Amino acid sequence: MLDLTFACHDYDHVRDIFSPDVVTEGIRLNQLKLQVEEIFFRFIKFGEFEISEHSFAKYVSLKSKGLAKGTAIPVFPSRVFRHSAIYVRSDSPIKSPSDLEGKRIGIPEWGQTAGVYVRGALADQFGVDLGSIEWIQSGVHQPGRAEKVKFNLPDWANVTPNTEKNLNELLLSGAVDAVITAHPIQSFKDGDSRVKRMFEDPREIEMEYFDLTGCFPIMHTIVIRNDILESAPWVAQTVFKGLDQARQRCVNRLRDATASAVPMPWIFAALQDSKKLYGEHDFWSYGIEANRATLETFARYCYQQGVADRLMGPEDLFFPNTFESFKV
Repeated sequence: MLDLTFACHDYDHVRDIFSPDVVTEGIRLNQLKLQVEEIFFRFIKFGEFEISEHSFAKYVSLKSKGLAKGTAIPVFPSRVFRHSAIYVRSDSPIKSPSDLEGKRIGIPEWGQTAGVYVRGALADQFGVDLGSIEWIQSGVHQPGRAEKVKFNLPDWANVTPNTEKNLNELLLSGAVDAVITAHPIQSFKDGDSRVKRMFEDPREIEMEYFDLTGCFPIMHTIVIRNDILESAPWVAQTVFKGLDQARQRCVNRLRDATASAVPMPWIFAALQDSKKLYGEHDFWSYGIEANRATLETFARYCYQQGVADRLMGPEDLFFPNTFESFKV
């Protein structure tokens, strides 16, 4: 029996893998529930955990450079459309994506997964010239945030660090014209009337993006440390199966109309609406084939933006024995 530590956010669709109801043959899991930023930092820098949640952009980057401490399985615990991640001042003349051209935009990291998707969508969906923008890097809450990975940026990427003010301060002072960040800036969280999202109701725009690209953005994946896979390659398929069972158990709970599993009204209507995204596939599906359009789109964004050193295909990213599963 292998004792393995699994560091992951406390997702409802992951939680059951730590339950006796989901059997992970040959593995006993020790759960670490930490903030995702701490998990990413500790795994990327030190490889502390045998199994770890991982920023998808950082993983694609490190994998393309041959520097990844682990190899991913095609499990995606966090997926979020990110058109809502663009913040502007309420008195800003910026009303549409084209207005961002030639402006200064604050970002926490060039390699933040959300930012990679937003830049890709601005170019794909709206034809925005990313090279016309000056990108100002600082922390969301603290100035001086640094990249976790060194990138070979393309010539068009004009990125300047700011170590004096955080992104919230930069936007309110007018030092930047917009901010792109997965974490809302503090003034927006506080309900400050001076700031707003550029897309105040992004859902329709996000569905248009999905119709254009087939991409339902993947934020995070799950990686298994390479030394574990070298000595016990079967672990990848076992963990994949366990996480897929946990996902399906969560979906079954959501679909149970007897009693709502989530403290929100109209959850069953939301499930019906979501069928447009999933089609005939399982909700929040794992595996390569069901997610090929998203994986290929994101890999292209990473390469075009200098986050990855080479264009990665889906089969380049994941451990081989998780490409497909047996059928009876």
